[in-house]
Parts: sequence; C-alpha cells; structure tokens
Amino acid sequence: MSASGDLLDLGPARSEGWRARWFRIIFRHDPGAPRRFDLLLIAAIIASVAVVILDSETALHARYGRWFYALEWGFTLLFTAEYLARLLVVDRPWRYARSFFGIIDLLSVLPTYLSLLLPGSQALLVVRVLRILRVFRVLKLVEYTAAGGVLVGALYRSRRKILVFLAGVLTVVVIFAAAMYVIEGPRHGFTSIPVAMYWAIVTMATVGFGDITPATPLGQFVTSILILIGYGVIAVPTGIYTAELAQGLRGARRQATCPGCGLADHEADARHCRRCGVALPPAE
Repeated sequence: MSASGDLLDLGPARSEGWRARWFRIIFRHDPGAPRRFDLLLIAAIIASVAVVILDSETALHARYGRWFYALEWGFTLLFTAEYLARLLVVDRPWRYARSFFGIIDLLSVLPTYLSLLLPGSQALLVVRVLRILRVFRVLKLVEYTAAGGVLVGALYRSRRKILVFLAGVLTVVVIFAAAMYVIEGPRHGFTSIPVAMYWAIVTMATVGFGDITPATPLGQFVTSILILIGYGVIAVPTGIYTAELAQGLRGARRQATCPGCGLADHEADARHCRRCGVALPPAE
C-alpha cells in the first residue's frame, strides 16, 4: 500500500469530543483551523531545517551556537507533541507509526534525544551524523502538497522495476570492476576490486572525479564502454518513474483486490481484473 493510502485508511479514535476535533485539525486539510495548522506546521518544518543548515556553518555555530541549540530543542519538543497527538487521535496508532509519514515523524525527533545519550568529545562525530538525520523533516512537506500522494504512489508502484534494474547495475559494476582490476592492477590505482567498484560507479554516473584513471589502451576502451552504459543507467529509472507518474496523473486508481488472483491497484473504471478477468467488487 502506498504511503498516502496508509493515511487515507485512518479514522478518528472517537466520533465525538476533543479527539475527533483534533483529528480533523491534524489529518484533514480543509479551510479553517486544519489549513492554519498545516501552514504553521510547514513553517516550523522549514524553520527547523534552516536551523540545521545554518548550524553546520562553523562561523555561525561559533557565534549563535547557543541560540541554534535552544531553537533545536524547541522544534524537537514541538514535533514530539505533534507526533504524540497524531498517535492519540487516530483509531489505529500502530498503523500510523508504521506508515511512511509516521516513520518520518519519528526520525525528525529521535536524533536530538539520542544525542543526550552520547556525551564526551569522542562521540561528537556520531552526534554530528545524528544531527544530519533531522533533515528528514523536510520530507514531511510532501504530506501537505496536493501532488504528494501522486509522487509517492508512482515511486511505490515502480519500486520492483527499479530494484531489479539496480540489481542489474550492481552486476555490471562488479563485472567491470573485476575486469579493470585485472587490466590495470594496483600500479594504476586499482588496488582492489572494491576500489575498482568505486571507480566503476563514479564512471557509470558520468561524474569522473579523476582520482583513479586507466592508463592502458585496453583500460581506456573498457572505460569508454562503461560511460556509454552510464547514459542508459541514468535514463532507464527516470523513464520507469515517469511512466508510473503519468499513469497516476491520468486518473485515480482503485485499491480493489481481485478475489481470484489477489491483484490490487486497478484502474479507476475497472470492472474486471486485468490479470485473470474475474469481476472486481463494486466500488464503495
């Protein structure tokens, strides 16, 4: 199921009272209080990510480090309250916690709390890595855009094709890396197959840092072939995702499951399963 589908299946924990009222404010994006809540939350997300970015500058950190630290804890407490509120007002809290946006909500607050458990100068590098994870907050913005569900849904539907393609790319990388390790050898910088794999990935991505370069004519020929393959590597997953995105933009898709073969995700006007032809249950 897509990330957007997880949210659409959730309902309020209570039909009346403060939980029902806050469910409408938090999960509905209608004009009025829900829209104001969305706008305030988006502003907080953008501001919190801006604090992370500015705090990474050495000069700004030395001058305003205490302010950044205080702001960070303010945003962390705010997002913690929002995360707990979401769990309180939905009818299935565990399902929301395991959804895409539930995981993003958790990732947006965990690093700050984990940094308290790592005192001492030897842990500064680990804390820095944890602080970078807070940039995951920007992904929460997808939830509040009209096209966010379409983008996430297209990525979800194309995931198997992209994973198969990436497995093929990894195979090509290993083959070319082993070949270059034999052709060039340690004398020209290809000291091991993992190092050659790094070279193959950089070359296939058409980046070409220049830190490792082939010196023999045969190695240069193999490099040329890998660069040509790299153009296709860039184009193929883009085409797969674009095709799914275009299909999603043409119209909504039904989440009806075929009673015959179990296939889901049919066209909006589908009456029969596209795989086995069994009649689909009527749309609700």
